[in-house]
Amino acid sequence: MEVKTGMEGKAIEYKRELTKDVEGLEKEVVSFLNTCGGEIIFGLTDDGTLYGVPAPDDVQKKIAQRLSENVRPSCLGLFDIDVESVEGGKHLVKVTVSSGADKPYYISKYGMSPKGCHYRVGSTCRPMPESMIRELYAKRVPTTLKNIVSPDQDLSFNLLKIYYEEHGHKLTDQFAKTLDFLTPDGKYNFVAYLMADNNHMSFKVARYAGTDKCDLVETYEYGFTCLIRTADRLLDRLLVENRTWTKITPKFRLERKMFEPVPAREALINMLIHNDYTHGYTPVVELFSDRLEMTSIGGLPAGLSEEDFFAGVSMPRNRELMRIFKDVEMVEELGSGMNRILRSYDRSIFKIADSYIRVTFKYVMGVDEQSGNCPMEQSENSNRTDNRTDAVPKKAVSKEVRLASILSYVRENPNSSYQEIADGTGVVRSTVGRYLKELIDAGLVQRIGNNKSWKWEILKNNSRSSDCDVETYNRSNNQGMLKDID
Repeated sequence: MEVKTGMEGKAIEYKRELTKDVEGLEKEVVSFLNTCGGEIIFGLTDDGTLYGVPAPDDVQKKIAQRLSENVRPSCLGLFDIDVESVEGGKHLVKVTVSSGADKPYYISKYGMSPKGCHYRVGSTCRPMPESMIRELYAKRVPTTLKNIVSPDQDLSFNLLKIYYEEHGHKLTDQFAKTLDFLTPDGKYNFVAYLMADNNHMSFKVARYAGTDKCDLVETYEYGFTCLIRTADRLLDRLLVENRTWTKITPKFRLERKMFEPVPAREALINMLIHNDYTHGYTPVVELFSDRLEMTSIGGLPAGLSEEDFFAGVSMPRNRELMRIFKDVEMVEELGSGMNRILRSYDRSIFKIADSYIRVTFKYVMGVDEQSGNCPMEQSENSNRTDNRTDAVPKKAVSKEVRLASILSYVRENPNSSYQEIADGTGVVRSTVGRYLKELIDAGLVQRIGNNKSWKWEILKNNSRSSDCDVETYNRSNNQGMLKDID
């Protein structure tokens, strides 16, 4: 990692070490929560000189515990903690804080007072005046998912436990309290309802024949289960719908998807996490003849401007959902999804209204030899199958093929993350996690390291092809050609 040498600013604070007093952690986090978010980097002096953090894993645990106990309202789901290696074998601990929706946040032992509430002005952290505290408290939205009682109190969470276990986490008997699944009087809330094995939340994907909604061709209905499983199924649908345009030239085979898969994935996940579920409405995915549209209910959260939105400032509408999706690695750093979208598209794909946010991905209708992103010249033979190749539906690909592609990818990219493997193989991220767990249990692969930094190692048939590894896996399970279990 390149060591930061810039100066502190409105969105960044350097700390040489973690001290025991609230001045060194809680006060800074509260100021970021009450403003536009930011980063606290431990292991750097005020001028950016590298100092390093001894025992970074212990520091990471202490930070998480202190923020959980000493900041109110709860900021779980609004911060990330990462340990990063730098030159000379030293480490930095980076705390990324999102702007919160339940302002004003405060240090619990001082209460909602100028001594407990702080905000950011330039590179300084200042006490919040009483008038500002009252104004922010008056704007606080009273109805959130955590205080809406679930319509069903007989809930189970087996799928959620499986997702957590696949990513190295174990839900304890106190998970309902830890994940904010309970209302103040101890009942399951709407967060729990969305994450339960069974619910009545329906998510629709509609396909139309033309460029408007006059001719509905078909509707797919997903949901009625854990929101993470619903996200997986919606991502699968996008993979099926995203056809590949192909053109054979004397030198190359040129291919391009109808829409960029990574930005579409980020938009879909953001739509699910940030949708306003308080009135019972769910987001919608619509496929037209010329575009893909995703619409989530609810405009920008109060206090978040369009400029902040496009700059990647994170202010989760549903911080509880954000925290869970982060735990199962379906989202990465806070606010990073917008950066991945804007690498391929400009701001014009977004329409932001008071009651909804819509993102539109125009289809690429062909491949151009020069640029790779312009439509081919149309001809009388333009409908021939050698000019357009439909993406193979996920269900038509055998599990053996996917296992082989995953093994091949981790062999060539041993330091790859789950998301990088998913992007490199075209397999949904959570499915990558399931398959890798099976390969680990079969003794073909092992993961060396911790949940923040690891390396994949192939254990068997290391000099042979990935197909041979999969054959070994199949024989060990007496299954031959495995069927897709999704």
